[in-house]
Amino acid sequence: MSDTPAPKDTPTRPEPSGPASQRVAARLRHAILSGELPPGTRIMQEEIAASLGSSRLPVREALRILEAEGLVVLKASTGAWVSKMDMTECENIYKIRERLEPLALAESIPHLSVAQIAQLEEIQDEIEAGTDVDRFLSLDRELHLSTYAGCPNEQLTSMIRRFWNTTQHYRRAYTHLVFPAGRELIDYEHRLIIAAIKQADVVDAERFLAAHIRRTRLALSHHPELFTAPQPRD
Repeated sequence: MSDTPAPKDTPTRPEPSGPASQRVAARLRHAILSGELPPGTRIMQEEIAASLGSSRLPVREALRILEAEGLVVLKASTGAWVSKMDMTECENIYKIRERLEPLALAESIPHLSVAQIAQLEEIQDEIEAGTDVDRFLSLDRELHLSTYAGCPNEQLTSMIRRFWNTTQHYRRAYTHLVFPAGRELIDYEHRLIIAAIKQADVVDAERFLAAHIRRTRLALSHHPELFTAPQPRD
């Protein structure tokens, strides 16, 4: 059984504010999405509470929040574990994303402001200027989720965020494997999507985005080792 590493403080990450459960959830969310807590890691409530100077109640509430986000699995009588999946499960999620995210983008585009669209270009500029894989992953996530900022369907965007959460670890592992060879194509596809958004061309935006997600799904299918790598023991 693996112990839960205490979430690390980083000088670039602001201290979360708000209720204690939200602060604990923010710290654990960062640890999971950054890969500090990999899939299959058991989350020991007592250790988390002690490391964050909290009681166990906010930790339990935080874990329920993260379960709803797809980041944690709560098992009766055994505790909490960082979510993990096999290749088939990941492929199925990507197939769903190919349909849902173009819909969210289509509904978002009419409501995006000039400033929001300009921000998309700024994020992409930073992506192209960078060389750090982890920074790329963070910016890539920010770029795509920002394109859905105008979507009025919160149920749809909540599902999409959950799917991004549950596949984050495998996307990171794949990116570390192929980086930087695939950068040029990723940048090109991002620019096509942004250009379609600027032109309010919903048809092209949906088409470019679906192809972008499909290409990643097919690429992941060629690397089954990413789903069989050793994980923390239960």
